[in-house]
Amino acid sequence: MTTDNEARAYADLQPDHILEALDELGFRCDGRFLALNSYENRVYQVGIEDDRPIVAKFYRPARWSDDQIIEEHAFTRELADAEIPVVAPLTVSGRTLHRAGPFRVAVYPCHGGRAPDLDDLDLLEQLGRLVARIHLVGATAEFEHRPAIDIESYGVESCEFLLEHDFIPPELRPAYESVAELLLDGVERCYAQSGRVQTLRIHADFHPGNVLTQGEHLHIVDLDDTRTGPAVQDLWMFLSGDQDEQRPQLEALLDGYTEFRDFDARELRLIEALRSLRIVHYAAWIARRWDDPAFRIAFPWFDSSRYWDEHVLALREQVALMQEPPLEWRPF
Repeated sequence: MTTDNEARAYADLQPDHILEALDELGFRCDGRFLALNSYENRVYQVGIEDDRPIVAKFYRPARWSDDQIIEEHAFTRELADAEIPVVAPLTVSGRTLHRAGPFRVAVYPCHGGRAPDLDDLDLLEQLGRLVARIHLVGATAEFEHRPAIDIESYGVESCEFLLEHDFIPPELRPAYESVAELLLDGVERCYAQSGRVQTLRIHADFHPGNVLTQGEHLHIVDLDDTRTGPAVQDLWMFLSGDQDEQRPQLEALLDGYTEFRDFDARELRLIEALRSLRIVHYAAWIARRWDDPAFRIAFPWFDSSRYWDEHVLALREQVALMQEPPLEWRPF
């Protein structure tokens, strides 16, 4: 259970705290710090004397329990042991999750790289192969502590939070309530039409920002959101543009994927439903963190009427997209 002291310490995390925490773990820092692009946790690249830099992740209090974080680390380690290029936490003194005063900390090796070029179909095929290999491992066991991607937590609870905490401007509230109801009905309809698809342990937040490319080499990072869900969740965020543009992208991804694992084409009906859930979940995620000054700095537009106008419009577009025929894919 998170204490007020832990929350205050996290909000006031300073370089001295980072140095002290890493020193306790046996790392001798050379004073170089670089804050990495992470809002949920505090993540830093830290220089180490006479060695390569490391990445230190300080976990936000109350986001995940210790058991949930340790389960994420164990899954990442399984993937690394299967020679899948994920960036797994380092084991120090037999553990991957550490306590340093009020902080929970994990340490990772540092890998550089850039986001993948989604116009490169060969790269998408390579990503498809990696996703399939992740899912082969993910299907061998079940999470005990990590949650699932579902309509209730991602959709219903997100909409309720935004309404109950008055994030929706009063003049847009009727429109939001109406379109949210239509959206959730559409999501449920897509799930019903897809039938009983398999769920398994997946990355769950697999988007271009969580893939680092360096020449021909790829590294997959940040399994902080790993959950149980359908296979297509780890594929659809690499599709962009309209359906004509998405078809060759999907074909490349699934050409690679099906080299290692079968894909149930019924899951394609879930793409726009999962996108819809992500849109409302993302808005609620920012809202739940709005007391964190870092979020107000990073998302200054979030409490503007213009943002919520565009948000309602995006939900309406998703309602329409879920009524259209899904992308098609026919394996040969």
